[in-house]
Amino acid sequence: MSRDITTAVLTGLFIGLFSMNVAFAAEASGKALYDKSCAGCHGPDGKGNEKMKDILGVNDLSVVSKETTKKSDEQLLKVIAEGSGKMPAAKLTKDEQKQALGYVRSLAK
Repeated sequence: MSRDITTAVLTGLFIGLFSMNVAFAAEASGKALYDKSCAGCHGPDGKGNEKMKDILGVNDLSVVSKETTKKSDEQLLKVIAEGSGKMPAAKLTKDEQKQALGYVRSLAK
């Protein structure tokens, strides 16, 4: 019986560590995509690039504001895919869009 418990515990630990590694890899790739495609306007911390606000003549470029974070993933993915206002459509695959959005969500925490 103790061998079964040990096996179950080790299996659980393995699954937990694997899940953490997958989540870390997804966040790292989301960060790389965000840094490459989004941070120029939205800033490295998601709060908006002040110089770009002036250049674009907009009030807010934050992706971590309450207004943005309350939107659903579907709404935000649509903005990423199609653009909105002065924001152009992202040249990212659907999977990359989801990864970037996942990273944006992590910035808002």
